[in-house]
Amino acid sequence: MEESRPKRVEPAQAARMRTVPIAVTPEGFWCCPSPAALHKSLKNPHHHSKPPPPQPQPQQQHKTASAPHSRAPSVQNAPSVTDEPVAGDAPDEQQHAQPAAAAAAAEEHKICVGFGQPETSDLTVMLYGKEGIAVRMSVHRDVLCRSSGFFAEKLAAASGGGGGHGSPAVPSCVEIHDCDDAEIYVETVGLMYCDEAKHKLLKQNVSRVLRIMKVAESLGFHACVKSCLDYLEAVPWVGEEEDNVVSSIRHLQSKAYGVSPLLKRVTSDNLKSPTDTLAHIMEMVLKSTDDRARREMKSLVLNLLKDNSHCTDGSSDICSELLYSSCRGCLDRLRLLFGEASEPDFSAQLTRQITLETDNLLWLVEILVNQRICDDFVTLWASQSEIAELHGKLPVASRHTVSCVTARLFVGIGRGEMLPSKNTRLLLLQVWLQALIDDYSWLQCSCRSFDRKLVEEGIGQTILTLPLEDQRSMLLAWLGRFLKLGDNCPNLQRAFEVWWRRTFVRPYVSQAR
Repeated sequence: MEESRPKRVEPAQAARMRTVPIAVTPEGFWCCPSPAALHKSLKNPHHHSKPPPPQPQPQQQHKTASAPHSRAPSVQNAPSVTDEPVAGDAPDEQQHAQPAAAAAAAEEHKICVGFGQPETSDLTVMLYGKEGIAVRMSVHRDVLCRSSGFFAEKLAAASGGGGGHGSPAVPSCVEIHDCDDAEIYVETVGLMYCDEAKHKLLKQNVSRVLRIMKVAESLGFHACVKSCLDYLEAVPWVGEEEDNVVSSIRHLQSKAYGVSPLLKRVTSDNLKSPTDTLAHIMEMVLKSTDDRARREMKSLVLNLLKDNSHCTDGSSDICSELLYSSCRGCLDRLRLLFGEASEPDFSAQLTRQITLETDNLLWLVEILVNQRICDDFVTLWASQSEIAELHGKLPVASRHTVSCVTARLFVGIGRGEMLPSKNTRLLLLQVWLQALIDDYSWLQCSCRSFDRKLVEEGIGQTILTLPLEDQRSMLLAWLGRFLKLGDNCPNLQRAFEVWWRRTFVRPYVSQAR
């Protein structure tokens, strides 16, 4: 009966032992468990169904395994203690065991790491990080002092206080509190044992190397910082990585780390204005002849130039001058092509060139709309009476694409994307509406991007912005053509209804009088 009576045991013996998982990469680096994994382990301390059977204690309990002769860091697993009580404890005994169990739980995430040859270690570094992580690193004083200015200063101060090399039986200890990145901190200390840290970074990603560089800089580990910079100079980084790299290395510019090669990737000392480069790009796109390449590059440049629409440094003004210069060049070439095509015998190549120049104008108009500077182009297009006169002399198959420019301007005015003056709107209708009506059937059949309802809405809205007398003349002229052509003429019935109500149902001026 006496043997079956529960025995009082010490809290540390009653608690279950658990090993914190530690991994070693193929390169020899120590990988600390992530804080999330440790936090999950902390929240589930009873994941073992029953305590393990008692193991016989080895004769040499504190002996550490020897590391391989390579200078890569070696790793040890340190057992940790949980606060699970023994089933046979009495309630009062459990109450007395609670403080000790709480203290044991505080040590639950202690991890031991050895570098080089642990049996020759003469220094202990205690690292306290987030989520209760405590890392005990067995290191070598000469390695840390030789590599790190931070540890050299700390150990020099400790030696001055009498706790240094004079008492080898009591190893020195350096404590680091509130560590933000314990995993990278330990890995950076491991790099102090490597002859060439740059080669150990080969399989790392940019984000991790930036973390290593940050810790290395705080430790005064200049060789590691230089290796990180050499790595970043050689690997590609774009997008969000580019922003992180630039922000991380800008504060190093004042130090002798040689960050200029990295910054030259995103900046240039060349004082040549980017306007010349943009003009060269625009010229190459406008003169391209491959249809697919033209479409892809025009779409790309159009999207890239959208970012310049919100610039306040004057670059939008430069872009405006460049765009309108390109527009005038296209109009001049289009005028010459129309003149050649109006001759009795003209080659089919002229039709191809007219289509290309019209496509260029449509692309430039889209850029001007995105830049919100298209008002002047409406004036420029409305003043092309010579091209409009030549338009009627060309076969409809050769000329109809030009009416796409007129249709796009009507759509833009109807949407409020451009705000030309009243006289410009009236001139645009007088010069180009008849040409648009003449090409309307071809536009519906030959242009896949032509939206009839959208164009008709834009024409009607443009007419309704004019004075009432101008609305009357335009809509009555349209009515005569519509009654003859039917579906081959834009359907402006909605604009006609609005004008009718303004004229006959709600004559505001007459009521005011």
